[in-house]
Amino acid sequence: MTFHLDQFLPYRLSVAAAQTSRRFAALYEAEAGLTIPEWRVLAHLAHSGAVSVRDIHARVNLDKSVVSRAASRLEGAGMVCKSGHDRDRRLVALQLTRDGRALMERLGRIADAFQAELLADLGEDGPRLQAALERLIDAPR
Repeated sequence: MTFHLDQFLPYRLSVAAAQTSRRFAALYEAEAGLTIPEWRVLAHLAHSGAVSVRDIHARVNLDKSVVSRAASRLEGAGMVCKSGHDRDRRLVALQLTRDGRALMERLGRIADAFQAELLADLGEDGPRLQAALERLIDAPR
């Protein structure tokens, strides 16, 4: 058999993504004690404004229950608050509090520095990798 897992692109992409995610997670965990789901909820809210758990779930590649638990922990910590959803009264919208926005300001600087480090490590391959990832992400399913 000629199949080699270590040469299989989907596997290699998964391994690279997991390693990179763990490296970055160590930074925001040390800075703010956040888990990966909490980081993703905060980052999505910082970018999108008030949205529902369903909206976040669709964007951040986590189960709804994981997003809900992360949102509840963040609400308990005073980083997010809940309000009525603009378009659907059955949904609850989440948004960052003042403390949540301040935290995301700090974490945004850490994220920018981490990305700059990754791009520096990749050198001239960085822009090509970003373009290739965009093609993979935007490809029809």
